[in-house]
Amino acid sequence: MTQELFREDAYLRETPATVVAVGEQGVVLDRTVFYPLGGGQAGDAGVLVLADGRVLQVADTRKAKDELGQPTGAIAHVPQAGQEALLAELRPGTSVVARIDWERRHRLMRFHTTTHLLCHLVPQLVNGCSITPDYARLDFNMTDPLEKEALTEGIARLVGAAHAVEIGAITDEELDANPALVKSMSVQPPRGSGRVRTIRIGGAAAIDYQPCGGTHVANTSEIGAVVVTKIEKKSATTRRVVLGFAPTPGTSRPTQSSTHQP
Repeated sequence: MTQELFREDAYLRETPATVVAVGEQGVVLDRTVFYPLGGGQAGDAGVLVLADGRVLQVADTRKAKDELGQPTGAIAHVPQAGQEALLAELRPGTSVVARIDWERRHRLMRFHTTTHLLCHLVPQLVNGCSITPDYARLDFNMTDPLEKEALTEGIARLVGAAHAVEIGAITDEELDANPALVKSMSVQPPRGSGRVRTIRIGGAAAIDYQPCGGTHVANTSEIGAVVVTKIEKKSATTRRVVLGFAPTPGTSRPTQSSTHQP
């Protein structure tokens, strides 16, 4: 098992750690600040810094799997290609500092939190999700059309209201008693530990409350300017909403700027 420090504090940028194993899937540490691909959110990138200052570049982070393809509870830090010599020097017991690419992570946190705001603005079940450093998208199970400008204005309003984003937990039994908390049709919250991690936005205002294992900002004001860049009719019962960061003055518009209405 890898201790997942990012679950309780998404703002941790680095941690001392010890190598547990090195294999085809990557480098496994006893503890990490790297978020592994899951729940639609991309895995973190960054570096592992050795005691002598040399750096192993980490291109991706994944959940380690056993021979049958089942999760092991360990997290694999996937090295960039071309570092075989340095990788060969890593042994179980080697001390490193695990350091994420913070700018990239923060973009993921801002986008992920925005997708929760979008769930408030579009109260429909989600049947697909992708959160990257450059864009995010949600696929809603619905047939009604959506308006790009209206959603962008709604996001800006919720961002400007500076709602708190809080991490919590409920029991498996509490989740079973409140199935409507699960808004995703494609990803189910992990069970079995007895506790399910939750994200609440807005406190008593109840902007959004659902099980979620991803990384988020602490307040919606930290999201900044996010806009809806595209709305697509993906199928008869699916509407896709794509998010991007608004361009800063003097830069070009977001690349995904077209709108396709059903």
